[in-house]
Amino acid sequence: MDTSAIKARFEALAPFLNERARRLFAATEARLAGRGGVSAVSTATGVARSTIGRGLAELRRGETPPPDRVRRPGGGRKQKVDIEHGLLDALSKLVESAIRGDPESPLLWVSKSQRHLAGALAEQGFTASQTLVGRLLRRLGFSLQANRKTSEGTSHPDRNAQFEHINMLVNAFQAAGQPAISVDTKKKELVGDFKNNGRELRPRGHPEPVRVHDFAIPELGKVSPYGVYDIAANTGWINLGVTSDTAAFAVESIRRWWFELGHARYKRARQILITADCGGSNGARVRLWKSELQKLADQTRLSITVAHLPPGTSKWNRIEHRLFSFITQNWRGKPLVTHQVIVQLIGNTTTTTGLTVQCRLDENDYEKGVRVSDADMAALNITPSNFHGEWNYTIAPRRRRR
Repeated sequence: MDTSAIKARFEALAPFLNERARRLFAATEARLAGRGGVSAVSTATGVARSTIGRGLAELRRGETPPPDRVRRPGGGRKQKVDIEHGLLDALSKLVESAIRGDPESPLLWVSKSQRHLAGALAEQGFTASQTLVGRLLRRLGFSLQANRKTSEGTSHPDRNAQFEHINMLVNAFQAAGQPAISVDTKKKELVGDFKNNGRELRPRGHPEPVRVHDFAIPELGKVSPYGVYDIAANTGWINLGVTSDTAAFAVESIRRWWFELGHARYKRARQILITADCGGSNGARVRLWKSELQKLADQTRLSITVAHLPPGTSKWNRIEHRLFSFITQNWRGKPLVTHQVIVQLIGNTTTTTGLTVQCRLDENDYEKGVRVSDADMAALNITPSNFHGEWNYTIAPRRRRR
């Protein structure tokens, strides 16, 4: 019996054979060799005698297993969930109890990572690796999920009605050729070589170095970008304040927009509509906001109509998704190292739909804590709307004294 020839054939074909094909090859060689063939083939190929015996049995029975299987159904190691009964139920209870907030859950106050889950199962007597836990979680229908902002808390019963009222006012002002603007203060930003979220193209392995800690640089401080978005013209104006975000700063930002952009664009304007959040420096309850608007109305001789968004709906303000979001995209990954850099980054913000933005630095010092007396409030020429006058009102110019 030429075992060297058997060995040569096996070594030539082995890299291309799966488990079943190797078994049947060895069985075929043993059957052709006759008496003593099983031992000879086992010695030449290294395939166990029992494996060759199973191959001979398959050849005698003429079995044809499914094309996508190597072993018969039931072959191979049993699954862990079949060996350790209750493993799947124990894992399900661990995850679901932590989600429901069960105070007895061992994972209520820790991250529900695969490592922690495997450790919690081990404390119950099960032996499951992190990889197995991951597969079982997918079987149970769990996957990694980020938080989703959906809950806005309690909402005012007239919330939708106020949105419809604002929309009606905007359409009416635009139809009459009068300016309608959306205003708000963007998030304060540190000035200096600080990390700015996002990424930009740079040479591989050479990210821009920035400070590790976000402590304000005293001589640079922070900036408060106050925005004015012209709804009809799709243009933005940013007044970049370097001191406090007060109502006086907010109205000064609107004043600067009017004299630099608005007056030339709306030469026949007699009134102006301002849509703003219900809180902050331009909040509905801020006395200084209304007092400063009265000064602006007296100066420009424009009637100023204000419509505040309902409480808790600041994210629905047009300026948020029509202007501020694009500014954030434009300066992503770029440290805001100086005031001039910030002005240029904001001023170069554009979109394919035609948005243009202008930005100016406002170095005025706006004092905090300015109080407006009852007498000053009584002197305002303000007319509340019949519908939620605390949110909707018009401030008209006062008569000039002769």
